[in-house]
This record gives sequence, C-alpha cells and structure tokens, in this order.
Amino acid sequence: MQTLIKKKNIPFIFLAVISVFWSFYYQSSNILNGYGVDKPEWLLLIDGLVVLPILCFWFVKDKKDAAIKAVAYSCLIILLGSFVIPESSKVVWSYLESLRYLAIAAFIVLEITTILTVFFAIKASLTKEQDPDLAISKPIEKILGKGVMSSLLSFEARVWTYALFSKKIRQQSFTGDSHFSCHKKDGAQSNQLGFILIILFELPVMHLLLHFLWSPFAANFTTALTLLGLVFFIAEYKAIAIRPISILQDSIIVRYGVWNPLRIALSEIAQVQLNSIFIRRSGNVNRFNLAGNPNIEIKLNSGKLIYLGVDSPNEFLMTIEKCREKSL
Repeated sequence: MQTLIKKKNIPFIFLAVISVFWSFYYQSSNILNGYGVDKPEWLLLIDGLVVLPILCFWFVKDKKDAAIKAVAYSCLIILLGSFVIPESSKVVWSYLESLRYLAIAAFIVLEITTILTVFFAIKASLTKEQDPDLAISKPIEKILGKGVMSSLLSFEARVWTYALFSKKIRQQSFTGDSHFSCHKKDGAQSNQLGFILIILFELPVMHLLLHFLWSPFAANFTTALTLLGLVFFIAEYKAIAIRPISILQDSIIVRYGVWNPLRIALSEIAQVQLNSIFIRRSGNVNRFNLAGNPNIEIKLNSGKLIYLGVDSPNEFLMTIEKCREKSL
C-alpha cells in the first residue's frame, strides 16, 4: 500500500501547518502567548528559516530542487511574518523584510537574462537551422544543467521567443519525420484570440476602477501582472500554430503551445485510438487539448493515458501505426 503523503511534499505540509499555527499565535490573545503579552519573533524564525529549509534538503532528493524550495518557502515565511508579527516584537524581522528588494532585483535580473537568452537562441536557430526548442534549451542547460530551474527558464524563454520572434521560426525546423498541427481543431486558436481581445478591452477599465476605488499602487501592480499574463497568452496563441506534434521512427514529440515538450517512446505505447468523449482531469491523465473533446487517446504500458487534440486525427493514427509496424 502506497503512502498517502510523499516525502517530497512534507516540507510544504510543514509550511502550511506552521503558517496557520503561528498566524493564530501572533494575531490572537491566548494562554500560549500569555494573553498577548509575549509574542517573540524567534519562534517563527526558527520554524520557518531553520527547520523548514532543513526539511527541504532532507526530504527532497534533487538538491537543486530542494534549494529552490528552501529559498521560496523562506521568502513566503518572511512575507507572512511581516503581516502577522506585531511591530513591537520585530527586531531581526525588520531587516529580513528589506530582503524583498533583493528579491525584486533578482526577478529583474532573471527576466533580463531570459530575454538575452532568447536573442542568442533565435540567432543560433537561424544560423544553424536546428530545432528551435533545442536552440532555446541547450544554452540554458549548458549553464544550469538539466533540472527544475533549467526547465522553468526554458519555458520562460520560449514564451518570450514566440511573443517577440514567432515570424522567424518555421515548423519545418522542428525535429520529426511527420508533423501534425492542432490549432484549427474546434477553433482553438480563434478562441485564444478572443480571450486576448477581452483582456485588452477590460485592462484599462479595470485599471481605472482599482485606481479610484482602491489605490494607485494596487491598480499599477494588477495591471503589470495582467500585462505579463498577456505576454503568455500572445505567445501561446502564436506557438500553437507553429510548434507541431511530431512523429519519429521511434517516438512521438508532443509540443503544445509554449509548454515544454513531452517525448513518448513508441515502445512505451500499449494502444492508440480515436476518442470522442469528454475527458476529466486526473492524476493518471495528461491532456493536450484546448477546445472541444480530445480526438486521440494514447494508452501507455504503465496505464497512464495521454489525450491529444490534433487537426488530422485519422492521418495521425495511420502514421503511428506504420511506424510501430516498422519497429517490430
């Protein structure tokens, strides 16, 4: 019988528990804090900035992933403490709160690095005529190696690539013997365009309402986040028509929008068939479909199900069957 709680999730569970407990401790008057008299900051400091990082490195096998989680969770604890710890109890915490400016600076550096990576990636793609996905991921993985951080930066770089330079990327440059599109199925790309137009229409109205009903800072902050989200939607809109789902002699490469590609070995596939029914979300199911019901079902030997929405499902099915017959 599998354990209900995976070891890698223990740090997050601990974060949730201490967040609730210490929020109650600092924001209320009870017997634990001498009815509001004693609320020292070091209690949250030890749990959040000492014990929590130790748990991350203890229970997460990938040390890079553990380091990322430790930093992220520590930042959340500092943010929580700035709200729940009384000002009269803050000594060290006042200095920790100033670290948020370093976090903002790190974010800006990360964005600038990502944008520069895009320029070099596009240049490499055009000069060497290599797979655009490899042109983006290789420079990042060369520096950081393969892992969570490199996957995140590759995704980020891909978003900026398709938002700014989509016209310079050709579908024929992608690895694969047969390419299949998915943007025409049930008007998937047209629906995305409609969603983008709605955001553009609502953005100035939302900004003015927040500015006058709440505060200028809230309006500017929300607008900035919306614009960043809009960059993603524009990139997704462009990428879904360019990045194909490709079939090779021994595998399938599933590219969908700007998301990281998924490679499926033909030897891992138990069954491929057409699908016409609605598929619910599940831990055992991966769906690559924006509009309508997915029309391809891929069942792996492990029992996992992958559903695709492609423009030519019958041709896609026939191509896979031919490749599987050749490999036998």
